[in-house]
Amino acid sequence: MMKREVQASVKDERLVKKRRDQMIKGAVSLFKEKGFHRTTTREIAKSAGFSIGTLYEYIRQKEDVLYLVCDTIYDEVRERLEQNIDMKQGTIESLELAIANYFRVIDEMQDEVLVMYQEAKSLSKDALPYVLQKEIEMVAMFETVIEGCIQNGVCLLSETEKRLLAHNIFVQGQMWGFRRWALQKLYTLEEFIECQTSLILKGIK
Repeated sequence: MMKREVQASVKDERLVKKRRDQMIKGAVSLFKEKGFHRTTTREIAKSAGFSIGTLYEYIRQKEDVLYLVCDTIYDEVRERLEQNIDMKQGTIESLELAIANYFRVIDEMQDEVLVMYQEAKSLSKDALPYVLQKEIEMVAMFETVIEGCIQNGVCLLSETEKRLLAHNIFVQGQMWGFRRWALQKLYTLEEFIECQTSLILKGIK
């Protein structure tokens, strides 16, 4: 699926990236507090540290900011997972490590993940499928880890079960982001990881 290009009048790619990173950081805090529709482009510009005129040198409309926020968050989560997940070992230990690393990334990026899920529905019809496809690609990373375990004979799962387990892991990690306000009263992050991993693995051992 083709990446949607957000037009900028500035041609310096390094400056575009710098300004958009500032814009995204400012927008995340505003979207979390007020929501996408109640946040103005003027507020985004102020939060980013530049004028409304400068803002429109890097985007064309407010929805561009939301698209950049979602696109960047997915990219960052995926890049961090790729750095920390060994998809070739095919051991239960490698699966446990993949789960733990993913849950920690969600903890560190809680605000970004919450904004992405709360506001993605406001993306345009052409932008939303592209953004959601990135999530499917991340779930596929867990499928690959699980497939390695199947191939090594350390777990017995059908193709359907493998896919569902990958989605289950993905959603259980998100639970810490969505429900941390309640869960952190009961568990530390590491306790949550240990308990969830134990429950997940009980279904495949």
